[in-house]
Amino acid sequence: MVAWWESLDAVLRVLYCITIPATLVMVIQTVLSILGGFEGGAGVDFSDTSAFSGDLDLDFDGGADIGELADGDLGAGRDAVLDGGNPADFSIASMFSVQGIVTFLMVMGWVAIVSISSGANPVIALLAGCGLGVLTMYLVARLMFASRRLAENGTVDIKNAIGENGTVYIPIPAKGGGEGKINLYLQGRYVEVNCITSETEMIPTGTSVRVIDARNGVLIVERDV
Repeated sequence: MVAWWESLDAVLRVLYCITIPATLVMVIQTVLSILGGFEGGAGVDFSDTSAFSGDLDLDFDGGADIGELADGDLGAGRDAVLDGGNPADFSIASMFSVQGIVTFLMVMGWVAIVSISSGANPVIALLAGCGLGVLTMYLVARLMFASRRLAENGTVDIKNAIGENGTVYIPIPAKGGGEGKINLYLQGRYVEVNCITSETEMIPTGTSVRVIDARNGVLIVERDV
């Protein structure tokens, strides 16, 4: 082992000192990721809208315009919860995570080591290693971003309720005079969602309704006839 190390030039020694630790870290990260995949995290019950139903002091005008009610600030906070959206989009900066940097060092190091050991010019070998390292780092960042997007797709998007049928759980006041609640089957689960209506009569509990629109986390429904 000592004889092998002494036979290496300075460039290879530096590369091995960078590449071996980076590879060990990558192996540890991979093992921990696999083991962590068997543990379910604490989920969020998107069907629970109780946080928005009892603590608000609202004075609805019976003649209020339904569009104004649905577009108001009341729905904005609820929409952020129910839509489950993530404002973070992919960017070049997302490549420079710990995993991305470790990936770059590992790929760059091994490519350069193999190239130099095969007789390539050290400068060319380092450039080739850096190029492939950056490419791999980009691909890893894209893969991680795609994984996050797939996870987000599992959350309830209230806009997918448009056109679906549900059953009134809490009576819905007439003419946008307040919010009721309906139960409906959405994205493979039963959810309870706040809603309003533009109809001239209150929609009582147990009535079948159809969702015709969704604005700021509030469904707009009408009787299903």
